Amino acid sequence: MARTTPMRLVELMVLKQDVGSVIEFLGKKGNFQFQSKRSEASQKSESKKDNADGEVLQKLQQARSFLCVDVPVSEKCLGASSRPDDGDRERAQKILDDVDALRMKEISLSEDLKRVKDAVDEAHSFANLKVPFEELDHLSFLTIRIGRVDSVSLDEMKFSLGERAVVVPLSDSASSDKSKVLVASSKKARFSIDSELKKFGFIGMEIPKDFKGIPDDVLQGLETRLSDTQKAFDLVEEEKRNFAKTHFDMLKSLLVSFTIGSQIIEKQNALESTNLVYRMTGWIPERDCHDMMKELDTLTDGRIAIRVYNPSEVPSVINGSEKVPVKLRHGKIVSAFERMIFSYGSPLYGTIDPTPFVAVFFTVLFGIMFGDFGQGLVFILVGILLAKKILKFGGWGRFAPIFMCIGISSSIMGFLEGEFFANTEILRPVSAAIKGAFGVTDPKALEEPLFSLEFWEAENPIVPIFMIFGITIGLGFVINSIGLIINFFNKLSQKQFGRAFFGKTGLSGALFFWYVVVFAIRIAALKHSPCAADWIIIGTTLFLSAFGEPFERLVDGERPVIENGFGALLIGGVVELIEVVSTYLSNSISFVRVGAFALAHAVLGYIISSMVALAPPPAGIAISVIGNAIVIVLEGMIVAIQVIRLQYYEFFSKFFNETGREFKAFAFEYK
Repeated sequence: MARTTPMRLVELMVLKQDVGSVIEFLGKKGNFQFQSKRSEASQKSESKKDNADGEVLQKLQQARSFLCVDVPVSEKCLGASSRPDDGDRERAQKILDDVDALRMKEISLSEDLKRVKDAVDEAHSFANLKVPFEELDHLSFLTIRIGRVDSVSLDEMKFSLGERAVVVPLSDSASSDKSKVLVASSKKARFSIDSELKKFGFIGMEIPKDFKGIPDDVLQGLETRLSDTQKAFDLVEEEKRNFAKTHFDMLKSLLVSFTIGSQIIEKQNALESTNLVYRMTGWIPERDCHDMMKELDTLTDGRIAIRVYNPSEVPSVINGSEKVPVKLRHGKIVSAFERMIFSYGSPLYGTIDPTPFVAVFFTVLFGIMFGDFGQGLVFILVGILLAKKILKFGGWGRFAPIFMCIGISSSIMGFLEGEFFANTEILRPVSAAIKGAFGVTDPKALEEPLFSLEFWEAENPIVPIFMIFGITIGLGFVINSIGLIINFFNKLSQKQFGRAFFGKTGLSGALFFWYVVVFAIRIAALKHSPCAADWIIIGTTLFLSAFGEPFERLVDGERPVIENGFGALLIGGVVELIEVVSTYLSNSISFVRVGAFALAHAVLGYIISSMVALAPPPAGIAISVIGNAIVIVLEGMIVAIQVIRLQYYEFFSKFFNETGREFKAFAFEYK
């Protein structure tokens, strides 16, 4: 049986001049997991160390956000890029300076635009107010001053007022007299504005006492200023969009380079070092070790010291303070099922890799519960579209092989059962042709699907149902048994001989389970009469399963053999005895749900086909499409959850009594 990938611990002594290149090499390889022995306090202090590339990266991300551009970066792009050089730093600074200039211009115009809008809105609010104009001085926001100022001093006055007030020329654009102006400011700034206006010889205009509302030329002046400011703001926004478009490739390149550079510095800051030498240790798969070390030696021109250790030679592994990281190595199809393993827990290093079993069990169980040729083809199509990246749903692309596997199994079961999108008539000619090719001539037999239990329905309709449940329980027996066998060999490889032979999931528990099943089959099928030998074997294996703890401790050399006294042993054994019997019974009966879901799927198909038959053709097509879509999505999810549940609670529980540590290699990531 396949085991977890053999690992090696590598110790590297690297000169300061080479440490960046070495870390970059390891990050691009993505096959080296750093061994961290630093305390939490030291890691926090390391995170505060200078990271110039990280600071530039943060500024580039802020620039990207300001420019409102999305920069997708693939793993391939990260692998083809390198840490930044001096040229990259110069280009990054140039972009940042340009973006800062755009940002300041946008902020200034945005504030100006808001101020003018507020003035226009309030002026419009009081344009038709039937009160004397002089009373408008009581407005909550707006203070208006109308008068004349020497046109020579006008620009200087605008500059001096700055953002505190809006200055609007009131003279016609064709007129040579440019001295008439309106000055609008906030209520809070009116005293400082009045003082400033006096410096430039501003002369207020007399407004008739009976004049009501706000003059049209005042409103027109404010609106003109608003229009001009809006145009200026729009021009800046257009400039920003053009800048983002013309600098997109450079920005993407810089973001990737500084991402790599910042992570190199971050990792470098965490290493043990002297003034001249850095020390790094980490785990690497054995099969890649020799080639990678050779490449490192070439990269540094021999300026690197390398030592390689077997896990059995590492003190932290020997004393149990560190677990060897676990990496699984499979082809594209089986590797798609790895996340089901690691979502439950990592296997221990050196134990049997359960992924191939999970792949087979998941595929078979799903197909049994979801047998429909047409609906299976839909899963295959979804898998192909995900694999070709035509269909994109987050990270679901890596599960494309799973969709194709369950699609194939569902299609096979659906073809054998003669079901195509809930229709049982379409595949009948195909089934008849295949049977005819094998010499079947009975008209009734030719009418049935390739795989059918309907031959028994005439005499006893219950028989086919019991046969389905019997088949699924038998499949559960196989799955449970494989889990027990995996546990036995795992314990032997870990030199835990006591746990391998005794206990609920040890060899004694397996023998109890197997013998009881064979015993029941002999009684039911062969009319076997129980004898003393049967009860002795069942009693002995059950006793060693329930009261196996002292035997485990005795064989494994643990003392005392009876850890907490005879009373505690007796009580614990009785409880364990009940648990052994109930666990194996529930683990077996649990697989009845496979048959139940298979029958439920058939019933849903029958309901859909009946509704289609009763409806007129156009409505029948709609019912068929909607009904099958609901079944594919909702029942597909329910069946998938049930299959995962069966594997987690019935299969994994046999050997996953201690979890390991997943191998997580250092690799560059773009966030």
